[in-house]
Amino acid sequence: MIARILATTRTEIHIARRNRWVLIAVLLMVVFSLVLSAAGSAPTGALGADRLSVVVASLTSLSVYLVPLVALLMSFDAVAGEVERGTLPLLLTYPVARWQILTGKLLAHTAILILAIGAGYVAAAGIAIATDPAAVSGLGALWRLTWTSVLLGATFLGIGYALSSLSRRVSGAAGVAIGVWLGFVVLYDLGLLAAIVADDGGFFTTHIFPAALLANPADAFRLFNLTAADASGAASGVGGAALAIPLWQSLTSILVWPLLSLGLAAWAFRKVEP
Repeated sequence: MIARILATTRTEIHIARRNRWVLIAVLLMVVFSLVLSAAGSAPTGALGADRLSVVVASLTSLSVYLVPLVALLMSFDAVAGEVERGTLPLLLTYPVARWQILTGKLLAHTAILILAIGAGYVAAAGIAIATDPAAVSGLGALWRLTWTSVLLGATFLGIGYALSSLSRRVSGAAGVAIGVWLGFVVLYDLGLLAAIVADDGGFFTTHIFPAALLANPADAFRLFNLTAADASGAASGVGGAALAIPLWQSLTSILVWPLLSLGLAAWAFRKVEP
């Protein structure tokens, strides 16, 4: 069983390397992390925090946008691509279960995400510590950001697999994936902010708004990291407005969402006809 999963994992890693996804993911995270780290010292004195903690707050905002996008770009053709190339029927003739195929793909893509996230965050931390030795006190916040970023990526990998299975065409899956990214990461928060303005401190703002934030994996990720790091001074917009949400609630959302999305992916993959 393990050998079958690892065989799929190796194949997916080779495909990702051939398609330059490994290089693209690593470069995106490293370049943007370095830019944020280089600009991260400006507000340090005003916030009374070490430089790395300030950089972590900036990386949190970056990761909310970049990690889901990279995950969806890697996963949108995971099943649809196999169908279009005609390799899925051949693959299913082997003594390998569908969940083993999906697990192998997940391991490969998660490994690429870990490599990209680790490279970007380590580069940012290196610059912060080199210019401010006291920044080592922010390593705990950086570690927290790292493992939650991996969970956020796993969530959107599962969503990407589900979309790929349901679309069954690469072009359709790509369009839907971009739409999902816009919906979760951009339009969702804009809709909440518009509703808050219209509500003017009423029932929606006090009761529905916190639950709506926790229902979005991207918002739950941002809330958990900003609240755990006590980065109220670095938070803005939706993140700054909801720091009163208990930490355990945002953590629960972060832990549950990968399970939900991967369960949806497994269900959708079972519906695919070879």
